[in-house]
Amino acid sequence: MSQKQTSPYSFAELLVKCLENEGVKFVFGLPGEENIHIVDVLSSSTSIRFILVRHEQAASFMADMYGRVSGKAGVCLATLGPGAINLLLGTADAFTDSTPLVALSAQVSRERAYKETHQFVDLLSMFKPVTKWSAIVETPDALPEMIRKAFKVAQAPRPGSCYLCIPEDIEKLMVSSELVPLLPSKVYDSSPLDSQIERAAKILEEAKFPIILAGHGAARNNASDALIHFSEKLKIPVAMTFMGKGVFPRNHPYALGTVGFAKHDYTNFGFDRSDVIISIGYDLQEFDPARVNPSGDKKIIHIAQYPAEVDSHYTVAVGIESNLSEALDKLGKRVATPRREIDMEQFKIRSTIERELANGANDDSFPLKPQRIVHDTREALGESDFVLVDTGALKMWMSRLYPTYKPNTCLVSNGLSTMAFALPGAIAVKLAHSERKVLAACGDAGFLMNASEIETAIREKVSFVILIWVDGSYGLIKWEMDDTLGHHSSVDFNNPDFVKYAESFGAKGYEIKRASDLLPTLQRALSDEKSVSVIACPVDYTENEKLASRL
Repeated sequence: MSQKQTSPYSFAELLVKCLENEGVKFVFGLPGEENIHIVDVLSSSTSIRFILVRHEQAASFMADMYGRVSGKAGVCLATLGPGAINLLLGTADAFTDSTPLVALSAQVSRERAYKETHQFVDLLSMFKPVTKWSAIVETPDALPEMIRKAFKVAQAPRPGSCYLCIPEDIEKLMVSSELVPLLPSKVYDSSPLDSQIERAAKILEEAKFPIILAGHGAARNNASDALIHFSEKLKIPVAMTFMGKGVFPRNHPYALGTVGFAKHDYTNFGFDRSDVIISIGYDLQEFDPARVNPSGDKKIIHIAQYPAEVDSHYTVAVGIESNLSEALDKLGKRVATPRREIDMEQFKIRSTIERELANGANDDSFPLKPQRIVHDTREALGESDFVLVDTGALKMWMSRLYPTYKPNTCLVSNGLSTMAFALPGAIAVKLAHSERKVLAACGDAGFLMNASEIETAIREKVSFVILIWVDGSYGLIKWEMDDTLGHHSSVDFNNPDFVKYAESFGAKGYEIKRASDLLPTLQRALSDEKSVSVIACPVDYTENEKLASRL
């Protein structure tokens, strides 16, 4: 606990002391008239680095991705009105993707909040639907408790976002020296109930064709090692959600790959024949359970840190709410009946994906086929390096084909599936893990939505690579329109010269002009630890039409 001081100090100083007490290392945000005291105090903090952004939306994405890869709540800050509203998107993204985040914004003074007045909107009502907890700081006396609660709620299972609104008159106050930050505490998982382990073991012993479905919760709870051991001991194959990629290594003999792309997944992952699904850290927002249990007739063993959501296609036979690793270890030891070795050749998905990647490696077509871009991206990055995959057609290709070996190294927005998070998010991921390489994979549409944050990265000396999949359109929507309507409209646009655009910020720009250029360009850019590099790579999305038919 922080020591008391004898003389009064400002509300802003108390707020920063509370953030320092929570172990906050970065605050991403933008100053405004109503939060200048907070920003000023942050700038003199010895343990917190204030990252000035070019748009508050980017600040919220940075806090979102920092929370995703660190497990500690990312913090974003904005002024009132439009600044605060711009924080909504990343705050909502963190909420839907179960990522810890604390958003802070200013608000008009209390003496005018009850009436029509300049720049006033009901921010609390806006943020409440997309947070675990939101509140207004009505008095400085409550600040230590409210900051502590915001971080505790944001980081406790199921993690998510919290929001605190600070009226302008409160932000300017001096406060008593008696006010100090509260001692941080952690919410610990419970142990699994023996009765639930027994019931789950009985179901597994009687199962004829069980399959594991691993979700993002397994990554959040650091259950990768326990999942591998459990799968190997009981000889059960593992499919992963988009956000669960890497929690079970793609090169493991029992790995099926990533489910959630095509309507045929049900058959090709073997869910059509399965009688038992062991869901491990699976959140229903990751994808609809009807996709793997369309008849609602499979027995489901739900292993997570919290109870399952109610869904007619996700009727739980046994729910084990506890620490995931402990639950898997106890259940693995309790199941006595040995299972025969799995014939992995029966799963069409494995051979299909392996063949596609192999073909992509040798395809010199230009513009590049998506398979070639995925292959070369994987070749250029190490197993522990990060790739942030923006929303669009490239997300479908990367989620399905990109081999991932460690959890939280292939990052997507899935619950909200928002565009434009990857570029700003890459800045935060690199700040959290400076020792690892970071690549932001963006469509040309998503890239330009937050491209101004290149300046932020250059100014803050944060090095990473941006790979733009260039097709001059909203490729995923074009794909959907062609598939649904038989034609498309209002999806095509023009682009700037991406090399000159990058160079105008002081970044390095590269344009891919033949397929063989991509891998060496990626390797060169990723080895540069002193700059931001932007690589424009033309992509041939006619492959989209063939993708679903291959399954």
